Amino acid sequence: MSQWGGLSAGELLFLIPIVAIVGVCLMGIIKALSRDAARKHAVREREQSRREIAAYVAEGSMTPEEGERLLNAGEETG
Repeated sequence: MSQWGGLSAGELLFLIPIVAIVGVCLMGIIKALSRDAARKHAVREREQSRREIAAYVAEGSMTPEEGERLLNAGEETG
């Protein structure tokens, strides 16, 4: 009977599915967290762009129509 780290072969075979399940769960958590971070970044960038366009319109560097066109650019139509 082979010993590895104080565990028998039968015990090691029992641990393989447990380690696999834990690994898959961890990968799912990491994927969800990274997707959430990417969404937050995209929203933050979009809002920053909206504020900059509003500032250009307010100072007169851009007409309200141009600002509206830029704000609507890239929007998905439902």
